[in-house]
Amino acid sequence: MNKIAYIELDTHAEIAAQFYELTKDSKTLLVDFYFSQKIFKLLNIREENIYITDYSNLLDVLEKKTYDLIIVGTVHRHFIVYKALAEKYNTALIVHNLNFTKASKWDLIKNIFKKDFKYRLKLLLKEGLLEAPKVYQKANYLLGIDELMSKDNNLKFLPIYFNQFNSQNLLQEAIRIVIPGAVSQSRRDYNSLFIKLEKFEAIGINYEFVFLGKASGRVLEQLKNVEQRLPDFISFKYFTEKIPQLEFDLEMKKADVLYCPIRQETEFFSVREIYGETKISGNIGDAIRYGKPAIFPSTYTSGLNFIIKEKPDLQHQISELRKQAFNFTDYSKETVAHQLQQLIDSCKNHR
Repeated sequence: MNKIAYIELDTHAEIAAQFYELTKDSKTLLVDFYFSQKIFKLLNIREENIYITDYSNLLDVLEKKTYDLIIVGTVHRHFIVYKALAEKYNTALIVHNLNFTKASKWDLIKNIFKKDFKYRLKLLLKEGLLEAPKVYQKANYLLGIDELMSKDNNLKFLPIYFNQFNSQNLLQEAIRIVIPGAVSQSRRDYNSLFIKLEKFEAIGINYEFVFLGKASGRVLEQLKNVEQRLPDFISFKYFTEKIPQLEFDLEMKKADVLYCPIRQETEFFSVREIYGETKISGNIGDAIRYGKPAIFPSTYTSGLNFIIKEKPDLQHQISELRKQAFNFTDYSKETVAHQLQQLIDSCKNHR
């Protein structure tokens, strides 16, 4: 029996949830989960192996336990704590922003002054920002959640996404195109979509675009303005409040196609990241979980056949893609759980 600790105190609750689902019935893995109060409330998993903790007592708690491997879901804060953890234990870190892991101390110092100065100064003075490079250097393993990106960057691939809702499309009257994720122009380019919709023609097919995330402020007003100018065969559906998980699942299951207009570049701590090269989009996980083909920008690099590069004629592409069938059997829970077991076997007892 392999004894594993999984730690998520910061951001990526959805990946922690996937790890929990894949391992909860395992006969060969015994996993303890250490969540912050914030993560615990988001996931609401109440089992004996779920522990609520924080940075102030994490090391003391782990000192009393023995694990073959400790997996950290997010290392974006409290670098002093994670450095001590990586120095003492057999540790694997999930990488979300590859270029950030390679940033030098000088890069980090310069970036303190670029934005969010008070917060970044706190990271420097109280949370060991300049130790960030050493955290990644001292960890035994760096894990990537995209197979191609992991292979290209010498990361160990962490199989974490599995097909949970492989719903069949019913060829409804309207084609349902779902855009999952927070409705924000910062990481998604909705303006380009609005321009493309002006080129859609009446061909006897209706299109419903579902913006599956909370819309507010300027982007909400923009949605309303565009909606008023839409032709009869195109409709919008959007939400002004946080979407409950059950409703999110229902909307995703009814989707014919996912549309993901992510921007090519973003940044973390003012370090430039490129989607598909140094950072994976969470919409990859959405496509796998719900068994849906997804249209991505042509700049996004992926080795997955259900991640489709956008073509100039978006209307025709959506109509054709709706008719195609994609096989997600390689992403069954059993298959991915077995792959995860193999990864853990390869990482345990390093020291």
